[in-house]
Amino acid sequence: MTISAVQQQMLAAVDDAGSDFSEIRTALKQASGQLEKMFVDNAPIRELVNGRAALVDALLQSLWKRHIDERMDVALAAVGGYGRGELHPASDIDLLILLGQEDDEELAMALSSFITLLWDIGLYVGQSVRTLQECREEAKKDITVATNLMEARFLCGNSELVDQMLDQTGPQKLWPSDLFFKAKWREQQRRHLKYDDTAHSLEPNVKEGPGGLRDMQMIGWVAKRHFCVPSLSGLVKHHFLTQSEYQSLKKEEAHLWRVRFALHMTTGRAEDRLLFDYQRKLAELFGYEDDEVELGVEKFMQRYYRAVTELQRLNEMLLQYFQETILLKNQLQPPCIINNRFQTRSGFLEVRDKQLFSHRPIIMLELFLLMTQDSDIKGVRASTIRQIREHLHLIDSRFRTNHKAQQLFLEILKQPQGVFHALRRMNRYGFLAAYIPDFSNIVGRMQYDLFHVYTVDTHTLFVIRNLRRFTVAKHHDEFPSCSDVIARVPRQELLILAALFHDIAKGRGGDHSQLGEAVAYQFCRQQGLDEEDSRLVAWLVRSHLVMSMTAQRKDIEDPSVIHEFARQVETPERLDYLYLLTVADMRATNPKRWNSWKGSLLGQLHRSTHLALTTDIDAQTRNARQIAQNKQQALQQLRQRY
Repeated sequence: MTISAVQQQMLAAVDDAGSDFSEIRTALKQASGQLEKMFVDNAPIRELVNGRAALVDALLQSLWKRHIDERMDVALAAVGGYGRGELHPASDIDLLILLGQEDDEELAMALSSFITLLWDIGLYVGQSVRTLQECREEAKKDITVATNLMEARFLCGNSELVDQMLDQTGPQKLWPSDLFFKAKWREQQRRHLKYDDTAHSLEPNVKEGPGGLRDMQMIGWVAKRHFCVPSLSGLVKHHFLTQSEYQSLKKEEAHLWRVRFALHMTTGRAEDRLLFDYQRKLAELFGYEDDEVELGVEKFMQRYYRAVTELQRLNEMLLQYFQETILLKNQLQPPCIINNRFQTRSGFLEVRDKQLFSHRPIIMLELFLLMTQDSDIKGVRASTIRQIREHLHLIDSRFRTNHKAQQLFLEILKQPQGVFHALRRMNRYGFLAAYIPDFSNIVGRMQYDLFHVYTVDTHTLFVIRNLRRFTVAKHHDEFPSCSDVIARVPRQELLILAALFHDIAKGRGGDHSQLGEAVAYQFCRQQGLDEEDSRLVAWLVRSHLVMSMTAQRKDIEDPSVIHEFARQVETPERLDYLYLLTVADMRATNPKRWNSWKGSLLGQLHRSTHLALTTDIDAQTRNARQIAQNKQQALQQLRQRY
C-alpha cells in the first residue's frame, strides 16, 4: 500500500466517524499501523517520515475545517520538526496558531475545542497561540523560538498571517546570521557537554547526542538563516557543501531516521535514547544476526556509531567553515607563516598550497605534529580538514612504509604535550584508521555489556588521555603514585603505543590480548622500533589485563601471589609500564565503576611487586633473561660474521 492510499483510507474513515473521536482515533491508529508495516517491509525511510507528516497534515486540515470558521482571522502552521515535514511515530506535533487579533471569545472556544480533539484522538500536540507581535517578541528573546518559527509551514486558515510572521521574524528583522550562528553554536556546545562530548557512549541519544539528528539540523538551521534555502540540497549550489558531503549527510541522516523510527515503534513512545535493553530488539528488527565472532547487536551498534561519527565530523567541519569563510570573512587576520607548507590564520592551521596533499600526502602527518608543538594553534581550518578527508585514499601501504611518515608518527607520540588531542583529531578526520588499518576495525565497535560504556576506539583514546594526565602537574593530586611513576618511565611513547594497540584485536574472536600482541609487534617493527622496544609494547598489549585481575581476584597479601606476579613482569621497568597502563585502562573503561579501593589495590600490588623485583626473590628470573639476551646477541654476531 502507498502512503497516498493510506491517507485516503484514513480520511474516508474520519469522514464516516463524524464527531465520534474514538472512531477518528481508530482511523489514525490504523494508518500509523500501516506505516509501521511498511517500515518492517523496508519501505524507504524518507517516504515514511515525510509521509507521516503529510498524513497528519491531511487530518489536521480536515478537522480544522470542522471547528474553525474560514472567515476567522487565524492560521494554523506546523513548526519544528513537523514544520520540516518530518514526523516519527511518537513525535510531538508542534503547532503554531497565529491570531490576527486578540480577545475573540468565539475563536478562543473553537480553538480550545480543536486542540482538545487532537489530544483525544491520540496526537502528541505541542501548541502555542500567539499574535504576530507576540511571535516577534518571543523570537527576539529566545533563540529556540526563533528557530522553531523559521521552520514554520502553513497548514490552513489565513496564509498571509504566516507570511507576515516569517518576514517579521526573519534575519532581516531579528537574529541576523552571525548572531544566530553564535547563539546556536553555544547551544550545541552545552548540549554536547551534557553527553560528555562523545557520540560513542553505551546508551546514546539518537536525537540530542553528539553526531545525532540535532547536529544534522544545526547545519540546516545555520545555513538556512544565512542563505535562505529551504533544504540542504540548496547549499551545494552555494558551494557550502560538496556533492559528496551532501550525499554523506543524507545517507547517515536516513540511517538515524530508521533507528529513531524503530525506537518509537518498539517502545510505543517518543523514546530517543538507544538504551541497552532496546539494542538487541532493534538489531533483530534491522536483520543483524549473531555469528561465531560477533553478536548481531554489536554489528548494529557499530553501524550506528559510524553514522554519528560521520555526522559529527561533518557538523564540526561545516560549522567551522561557515564561520571562517562567511561570518569572519572580513575579520580574518593576515596569515602567520610557519614554513613553506603551513601557516596560521586567526590561530587556525592551514596549508599554503591547496595541492600540497595531492603531491606530498605525508605532509598530513606534519600538520598533526605542528599542533602538538605550538599551543597557540587553536585548531585546523575547515578548508584544510576538508582536504585531509579528500586525500585519505592516498594513505596506502607505500605511505605507511615510508620512513619519513614513520618518523613523523613516532615524533607525535614523543611530544610532551598535545598527544591525546592530536590522536583524537586523527581519529575524527579518519586519518588514524587509514594509517593503522587494524584500527579501522575498532572504530565504532561496542561490546554488548554494561561494563564498557564507550566504543573501543573512544575508550582507547581515553586511555591515552588518562596516561597524559599523569604527566600534568595540576593533576598530580588525582593519582600521585602514577604521576611519580610516569616521571621515571624512560620511553613514554612506548606506553602510548601500547595503549593505542591494547584493544586493537577486539571483535575478531579469540583472546584479543594475544591477537593484539602480534598486531602491535608487527606495527612497531614496521615503524622502525628495535626488537627490544617492539617486544615491550607487544608484551604490554598481551598482559594489559593481568595486573587488574591479579589485584582484584587474588590475595595480594600472599607472598606467593606477589612472587608469581613478579615472575610474569620480570623487571621493575616493565612493572611501571604495566601499572600505568592498567590504571589508565580501568578508569577509561567505566569511570563510574572506578573507585579508590581499586586504586589502592593496584598501588599495593605495584609497591609489593617492585620490592620483590629489587630484592633477591626474582634474581634468578632476571639473570635468566639476561643470559638469554646475551645468547641472542652472540648468535646474531656469529651470523653476521659467517
